[in-house]
Amino acid sequence: MRSTAGTIEQALIAPRYLAGGGDPGWVTVPLHQAAGWSYGHDPLMPRVILASPDQQAQLRIDPDPDDPWWTIRHARNGDKPAWAATFGARTPVEIIAAFTDALTDPSGPADTGTDPYAPLREAKWDTPRHLYGLASPDGITCVEHLGTAGRDLWTVETTVIENPTIWRAHFTGTTPTHLITAFTRSLADQTPIARDPSNIPGFGRQQMSVSTRRVPAADVASALERRVRALAARHPAPPVAAPAPHVPPPRRTR
Repeated sequence: MRSTAGTIEQALIAPRYLAGGGDPGWVTVPLHQAAGWSYGHDPLMPRVILASPDQQAQLRIDPDPDDPWWTIRHARNGDKPAWAATFGARTPVEIIAAFTDALTDPSGPADTGTDPYAPLREAKWDTPRHLYGLASPDGITCVEHLGTAGRDLWTVETTVIENPTIWRAHFTGTTPTHLITAFTRSLADQTPIARDPSNIPGFGRQQMSVSTRRVPAADVASALERRVRALAARHPAPPVAAPAPHVPPPRRTR
């Protein structure tokens, strides 16, 4: 980012689903530092694997051009079935973060039948003739729920005419709907996403709106730290153990 006198130039990109992938740390750092997800480090493998504290959920990032880069899997838990979600490399991390933030929210609701389409309808997404779901007003991003119970799948696809598909996301039908709704709410949010002006994606340039602003460099540098603090505050601090009572050593007797 270009900086002068303590400020940095940022590009604001709308619609947000064309902003490009961004920094994966926006997702992985809070999972580790705020939600306690553990990771294994293998310097010879270009991948990231994080596991939830209860070992029920796993996030995996694999830089494979032929497969989704992001995969989140959750094991079966009692009567709740296993589920999985995948995201392509160019899925904006801010939208993925909405999903993982909901997943790790300790006060988050149990799955109560929330409707992932609801935030899209509120944002004036509609159903064109060729679609079984909803499409963004510009027709670039589509969300569909396909299949029958037990064999269903939620799909999200972002495509522009002069390019192949930019990114896809998939959620198995067993994925808790409040998590998918968190994703679609962020997807439909009209707030632009900030990017380095030198990293504006080349795809979809004619369909996106780009403006620039100058912001304090310190604000940009501390944005992730502030995010981690805010998410960590959702988790109650563990109780402090009371100090063990002092027991004097036994007196020696002759």
